Amino acid sequence: MNAPDTYAPTQADGVIDWLTNGTRDERYIDDIFAQMCIRLQQAGIPVQRATLHVLINHPQWLGARMMWSDGMREAEIALVDYDVRERSEYIGSAANEIHDGAAEVRERLAQDSAHRRKHALYDEMRAKGLTDYVAWPLYHTLGKRHIVTFATARPGGFEDAHIAGLKKLLPVLALVSEIRVKNRLARTLLETYVGTHAGELILAGATRRGSGTTVRAAIMICDLRDFTKISDNWPRDDVIDLLNDYFDAMSEPIARHGGEILKFIGDGLLAIFPLHQPNACANLLHAVGEARGAMAALNERNSGSGRAPLNYGIGVHVGDVMYGNIGSARRLDFTVIGPAVNMASRLETLTKTLGRNVLLSRDFAELVEKQFALEHVGSHEVRGFNAPIELYAYPARATSG
Repeated sequence: MNAPDTYAPTQADGVIDWLTNGTRDERYIDDIFAQMCIRLQQAGIPVQRATLHVLINHPQWLGARMMWSDGMREAEIALVDYDVRERSEYIGSAANEIHDGAAEVRERLAQDSAHRRKHALYDEMRAKGLTDYVAWPLYHTLGKRHIVTFATARPGGFEDAHIAGLKKLLPVLALVSEIRVKNRLARTLLETYVGTHAGELILAGATRRGSGTTVRAAIMICDLRDFTKISDNWPRDDVIDLLNDYFDAMSEPIARHGGEILKFIGDGLLAIFPLHQPNACANLLHAVGEARGAMAALNERNSGSGRAPLNYGIGVHVGDVMYGNIGSARRLDFTVIGPAVNMASRLETLTKTLGRNVLLSRDFAELVEKQFALEHVGSHEVRGFNAPIELYAYPARATSG
């Protein structure tokens, strides 16, 4: 990209000053981007449409596209999946060209058809009366490249002075956007690997080893049956796909009902439903019921390929847990510990012996027995606890009242 004269005044200078000094308290890049486009119009640069495309390193999404059009006060955000580069909307687009190394893509939309680029996006912009379109890479540190585009409906397209102003804007927009994108990336990575609530605590400064709080919560521990046999006999990729499908079936209902998955342990998971949330214990059982249905649907799909049905065990207890940072000086885990967690783990183990998929402690059952049809299964010895524990099962056909 040919760099503009750094010192030559342009129509964008006021917008550049605002980006540099007036956005410190703005948290979200989409808000900044929309305000920037409005200010460009006010400065005399006739932008009618603009987009900002950023890579976000999300486990499900490749990136996000922020789009602003004339008259909008806020930018629209659309998430882009990893398969987009195989689809017609990407192939031959400006994003495709820039991804392949182009320093600039300029399309005079009003020119005669013999000289036009062929792509549905350009046809769409022409249909909306736009006359000129330009796209540039937006350079972040360490070679990261994102994309910004601008389009106008001005007869004759952008003037050279307009292009000079937009180019002069790019380095500052790159710095401002990189800060926000990396803040969002840090939040996304923490939510992905430690959960939403723990991620918020860590971002707020809860990073000291040994720091934590006591939380009263319903605890759920789930484990997949016969996983060792499966992993020894199945191809590696099939095992990974199976685990992902199993965790989707279990995890999505937990998230929908306000639970937080703190960790995946091999083929198991640990989740909590803090009791400060209304109906936390009932929500846990609703999540279990939905997960049970999702597992049944998964087994039905897998039966078509000759796979044996997957079985699982779930142990549920309620009590006080220590919630915080535990680990070595260089590697911490944000998790829960305490006798209540140990109890949930022991109950999960007992599901194998008692032949029940879901076992609940008496302490937990007392909090939900008026809402759910539970089955009393007697008192049983639980390893690590002195007295027998009264247990309940949550039958597959149990209904809430």
